[in-house]
Amino acid sequence: MILKDKVAIVTGSSRGIGAAAAKLLAAHGARVTVNFIKNKDAGEQVIADIKKAGGQAILVQADVTQRQRVEAMVRRTEDELGPVDILVNNANMNFPVMPFVQFPWDGFEQKLLNEMKAAFFCCQTVVPGMIERKSGCIVNVSSGLSRSPGVGFIAHTSAKSALDAFSKALALELGPHGIRVNVVAPGLTITDATAHQPKEMHEAVAAHTPLRRLALPDDIAGAILFYCADWSRFVTGTYLPTSGGTQMI
Repeated sequence: MILKDKVAIVTGSSRGIGAAAAKLLAAHGARVTVNFIKNKDAGEQVIADIKKAGGQAILVQADVTQRQRVEAMVRRTEDELGPVDILVNNANMNFPVMPFVQFPWDGFEQKLLNEMKAAFFCCQTVVPGMIERKSGCIVNVSSGLSRSPGVGFIAHTSAKSALDAFSKALALELGPHGIRVNVVAPGLTITDATAHQPKEMHEAVAAHTPLRRLALPDDIAGAILFYCADWSRFVTGTYLPTSGGTQMI
């Protein structure tokens, strides 16, 4: 129970990486807010899984690109679970995949704004309490594409690169207050968001991955747990490729 008595918010945690992270943090003792925006049924299943395993969690619907919704989510978390010790910014922001010359500015702008709004609003809402308690952990879920771009992913690469830079700046500023900020950067992970991709593409990526497979949500959740636990109490401002070895730094 390495997270006993800790309270965590995991955004975008009704499915995929977020759901795996919420369940793993709860399994290690954290009281968890499971956040969703549309799929309530999936969120309720995550809550049911957590409670069945003996954990404690609440389900909160909130669009994390809207400050008032974020503030309401944090207030409810504090009222029902306690002060927030851990924030995992994982909510997925949709984006089109297409060549730059065809890319509409509106789509590019929306991806950048939504990515940064979600991180900015969530961090700015929980950080004052963390500063007061001189303790806290923030994990921002980025992407391997932020440092190793792919054709057609210019919006995603740009937005996640901005998140990486934001995380480093935040780590520097919040370090004196005992707050750690780190980035987990998944490689291609098998989730609902990638299920539509061609099987041949997945096979090709796996073949070029040193571990010879794609990531599962539980693989990424393990990296998130590492940052949330005291194991990494002297680690901040870092970028952790969780890609089976495709990105070595």
